[in-house]
Amino acid sequence: MASVEAWFMDDSDEDHRMPHKLNPNEPVSLKELENIGVFSWKLDADIYETDPALEKIRKDRGYSYSDIITIDKDKLPNYEDKLKMFFEEHLHLDDEIRYILDGRAYFDVRDREDRWIRIAMTKGDLITLPAGIYHRFTLTETNYTQAMRLFVGEPVWKAYNRPADEFDIRQKYVSALQCA
Repeated sequence: MASVEAWFMDDSDEDHRMPHKLNPNEPVSLKELENIGVFSWKLDADIYETDPALEKIRKDRGYSYSDIITIDKDKLPNYEDKLKMFFEEHLHLDDEIRYILDGRAYFDVRDREDRWIRIAMTKGDLITLPAGIYHRFTLTETNYTQAMRLFVGEPVWKAYNRPADEFDIRQKYVSALQCA
């Protein structure tokens, strides 16, 4: 199974659901993502309820709570408003963990030099974004994804739009990047 694909984004203001690859494309490796705290796994989403690989990740990383969200105009209340909110650049005080059960989506994250990296997510991709990283989320042109949201403990839904550099978690994240 293939893993996530990532690349540096262009500066176009065109439809954010498009890939936005530079020309020529500048891929970003899994190692480069790990160096900024982003980790991913490829799992079998067809057996997510009984998958021993998912259970091991959950146990090893302490993911004790999960739910499932379907992002589709016919299923998600306030669909357009939610998409706009998800695409606002923000950070969280906790890690963001998402597992794509169906459909496709993009996570955009900032690298050390503040450039956007687009991460293409497809069925079976699980990703963790570290607390304090600036990021955003959008659908692809398919306008649909279903994802499991995982949390350590009770879910926290609060996003802090950029600028949010005053938060301790942001300062710890930036400091960890400088030490790495």
